Amino acid sequence: MTENQHKEHDSSIEKQLINRGCRLEEPYVPGQKVLACGRCKLSQFDWLKDYENKEIEGKVCLAEVRFKNDRKDYFVYPEDLDLEVGEFVAVETAIGHDIGIVTLLGDIVKRQLKRKKYRTPIAEMKKIYRRARANDVEKWLAAIKLEDSTLARTRTIIDNLGLEMKLNDVEYQGDKTKAIFYYTADGRVDFRELIKKLAEEFHIRIEMRQIGVRQESAKLGGIGSCGRELCCASWITDFQSVTTGVARVQQLSPNPQKLAGQCGKLKCCLNYEYEAYVEALKAFSDPNIVLHFESGDAVHQKNDVFKGIMWYSYTTDKSNIMAIPVAKVKDIIAMNKKGQKPKKLEDFAVTTEAHTNTNEGYGEADLKKMSD
Repeated sequence: MTENQHKEHDSSIEKQLINRGCRLEEPYVPGQKVLACGRCKLSQFDWLKDYENKEIEGKVCLAEVRFKNDRKDYFVYPEDLDLEVGEFVAVETAIGHDIGIVTLLGDIVKRQLKRKKYRTPIAEMKKIYRRARANDVEKWLAAIKLEDSTLARTRTIIDNLGLEMKLNDVEYQGDKTKAIFYYTADGRVDFRELIKKLAEEFHIRIEMRQIGVRQESAKLGGIGSCGRELCCASWITDFQSVTTGVARVQQLSPNPQKLAGQCGKLKCCLNYEYEAYVEALKAFSDPNIVLHFESGDAVHQKNDVFKGIMWYSYTTDKSNIMAIPVAKVKDIIAMNKKGQKPKKLEDFAVTTEAHTNTNEGYGEADLKKMSD
């Protein structure tokens, strides 16, 4: 490789390191924007960007700062610092300092604090020291380069200790004095011996942070079955529980392979259309009502919410199901209440089909394992 090729290679490596879940427009230069708008994980649209708040001078300035993957925190800074979104900054931590990227500034940050129920009073919030200097970024990059090797080595130590836990990610602090180890586990883990060995191995302060499987997917990211980036890694910040009832209301086959996300739990997107289904099903008749005909009784099999059709079959022949419009089902129920029985189910059917088992060997118990 030529000297220029070496420089380009080193520059691309640095971009990948600084990346950590976001994209860079240009190589980092102190005081310049480096973050492409809307391309980082859980990026927010600042709809108050052009709004001027004409408050008195000396107001408290707030900033949202993003670190590795989806981790964000909120800081105060002096007004004369005049920060811009996308700049690297050195921020206060419990011990030492860290390096992050400014993602939001101004009044929109106050709304973020309220939305996320941020409890720390403004007077007690940590501070942004300054824009990151060249030596700050160099030290930070040196720390980031250690993350992959630290992750691999720690997993080996965990296996040797026989601990029932899964190590997901390692994040070094910007000053290279501390690292956060993210892990998932089914129960409580006694990692006192692990912390002791890690401190001896890496000569840093250790913080073990347990996360759930959904938070693991959000942190590591990935591509969903829809072909798009995982919702939890791109925009979802408040996880809502997904139950088996949500899948049942939407007439979905209880197949874990189709309904489970990369986290192994029911997909968050099952909640998106749930309320629309609930509202649409209010126009349908009670599926528990048996329809009575001279040719026999018919029971409900399934609904087609989009076409407004309910499928029924005779109790004596459940292999053939027939599609009945909701309006006709209501007419049949009204006739039955008056003691009248239509001649046969086929007179009301718009189409018929052979009934097949769509459960593919799976049942409700399989889904309950994935629900929250």
